[in-house]
Amino acid sequence: MATRLYAWARWMVRRRRWVIGIWILLLAVVGGLGATLSGKTSTEFTVPGVEAQVAQDLLKEKFPPAAGGVVRIVVAAPEGKAVTDPEQRKVLDGVLHEAKAVPGVIAVSEPASVGAVSADRTIAYADVRFAEEAPEVPEEAKEELAAAVEPLRDAGMQAELGGSAMLPQAEAGGPAELVGVVIAFVVLAVALGSLVAAGLPLLTALLGVAVGVLGTMFVSRFVEMTGTATVLALMIGLAVGIDYALFVMSRHREQLADPETGWEESIARATATAGSAVVFAGATVVIALAALVITGIPFLTIMGLAGAVTVLIAVLVAISLLPAVLGVFGERMRPRRPRAKGKRKDRPAGAWGLAWARLVTRKPAVVLLAGVLGLLAIALPARDLRLGLPSYAAQPEASTQHKSYDLLTEGFGLGFNATLITVVDTEGIPKEQRQATVTQLRDALAADRNVAAVSPSVPSPSGDVVVMSVVPKSSPDAEATGDLVHRMRDQAPEIAEAGGSLYVTGQTAMAIDVAGKLGDALPLFISVIVLLALLLLALAFRSVLVPLKAALGFLLSVGASLGASVWVFQQGNLNGVLDVSAAGPVTSFLPILLTGVLFGLAMDYEVFLVSRMREHYEHSKDPAEAIAQGVSRSARVVVAAALIMVAVFGGFIFNEDPIIKSIGFALAFGVFVDAFVVRMMLVPAAMSLLGRRAWSMPRWLDRVLPDVDIEGARLPAPARAEPAVRREAEGEDAPSGKASARV
Repeated sequence: MATRLYAWARWMVRRRRWVIGIWILLLAVVGGLGATLSGKTSTEFTVPGVEAQVAQDLLKEKFPPAAGGVVRIVVAAPEGKAVTDPEQRKVLDGVLHEAKAVPGVIAVSEPASVGAVSADRTIAYADVRFAEEAPEVPEEAKEELAAAVEPLRDAGMQAELGGSAMLPQAEAGGPAELVGVVIAFVVLAVALGSLVAAGLPLLTALLGVAVGVLGTMFVSRFVEMTGTATVLALMIGLAVGIDYALFVMSRHREQLADPETGWEESIARATATAGSAVVFAGATVVIALAALVITGIPFLTIMGLAGAVTVLIAVLVAISLLPAVLGVFGERMRPRRPRAKGKRKDRPAGAWGLAWARLVTRKPAVVLLAGVLGLLAIALPARDLRLGLPSYAAQPEASTQHKSYDLLTEGFGLGFNATLITVVDTEGIPKEQRQATVTQLRDALAADRNVAAVSPSVPSPSGDVVVMSVVPKSSPDAEATGDLVHRMRDQAPEIAEAGGSLYVTGQTAMAIDVAGKLGDALPLFISVIVLLALLLLALAFRSVLVPLKAALGFLLSVGASLGASVWVFQQGNLNGVLDVSAAGPVTSFLPILLTGVLFGLAMDYEVFLVSRMREHYEHSKDPAEAIAQGVSRSARVVVAAALIMVAVFGGFIFNEDPIIKSIGFALAFGVFVDAFVVRMMLVPAAMSLLGRRAWSMPRWLDRVLPDVDIEGARLPAPARAEPAVRREAEGEDAPSGKASARV
């Protein structure tokens, strides 16, 4: 691989203007398509085949009005007054009349006639039902409703909007995310020792992310995807794009510190060595994200593929656009030689990394044991992991969705926001038995210990479908609500005996079903990822023990990140610091997404760290010295890369969307733990204990696996710079009397 990339990089450098021009043209074309022909993204996370979705499909087919999206207008009277007072009711009636005129609305309920007024008559709600399903309700219609309720506020009442159609879109690009990018620039400047050199990885990464995200927006015109998919592509693409460019840039600057090395030769060798590791590491991220296809869950598949394509673009940018841009700067990328002050000797490059490696490997067993026990302790809360989707309680406290949730809880009880919809397909039940069967079911549901109320049954016009609403006593996120859903479904055999079918649906039931489906898929996905890690690392390092160690370290990182996520989002710790509106179950697809993404990123650091160890071991055959020199040469860049990723992911923790917030936290914490604890502590300690055995492989396996050469062992001997260039690098004047500017 290294020899091919060496030739490839030389070709890129010599045709740098064409390469840069093609990338700019690609950005313009994809940007134009994404900006003008983007599709509508969905706000719902549904899974075909689960019971709640089957029920929705049945309603859409046989009882379309019941399947439509709902915007719920929630009203609270001014202090000392009631919503049923004549002056308040007059304003409310006028607003509801305006709501009926909004395009797409098929029905608007009257609070007084349907029992939608609280016992103390201070809070009421009206359901505005659309013909379209919740994700299809146009934004324009919701904006018209938001404008229509203003007279209520003018009259001194509080008016908020909730309901299934009010799920907000996930968005990125706020101040917190920009702070992450600024921090990344500062880290780059410190790591590379130059503002100009720091700007190049950021610039190329932003170009690659722009192509990936805008391309995703264009594809959304043809494929249904959630808004989270675009944000995830931005989050991952930006982080890996900066990191991959940093790996190549740091190797280039390290080589240029030698005045004998020409800049073109350095670009080619940096792309061949660090670039090989980038290609290999990027491939692991792409494969891990694309492996989300095996879950069989459409929204997760699209999310994974969007992230995978963005990472692939980041890899292509690092091995094509970056070498071309470095070629434009040429000799100016050569670092300045530090000038000695007095008799003090300059500290050698990588000195602190070497000291750290010596410290960790002095008592490797103690370090390994302490690190493993510490990560297991952090992972302990994951034993209580509950999966779900965030309710409106998790939305920002200032949002109308959160306020409507609070008002409904205050007026109608904790479980009102968790209302479950019971759908009975009565087509197979004899007509004379239908009413008795439905009545018996209603009585059984009302008798449940966790049911607060059951609505009267509402048949479809044909009488083939009957719908009832069930209000639990517990909140949407409570474990008791999930237990109630399962008990309700336990009534299905009795309905089946009568010839019908029973389903339970609604937002809460859908969240429970999606969580169950994703929980079932998680063990298979983790197994595939671990096997993939073993294969790829065996291929890269010609070893059996190194992949086993890496896979175990990866599992520790995932466990610690999940444990921390449960501790924060499910158990409610640090809610004020992280601006978490309410504790609740962990986002249902977070464990699978975290496993896929963190696997790829963990393999990045494993490849860059261990490849430098193997590179030195191939020359010295001294395992202890290989560990020390490997950490010494790679510690600075691995630490910088990890800090950049933590900064980028950490910026998304303060996103208002609760799903994006939890993903940002889990990835930031996971990367931090994996880089600073697993790779920088446990890996050197484990490698020290393994010694020469770390690099052994059975002969039969060695013959089967191809040799990919990511260390550049078969590269040609380095070409030396011309004498004039060497003099310039050493700070002397060239024959012309002019020295090139350097950074």
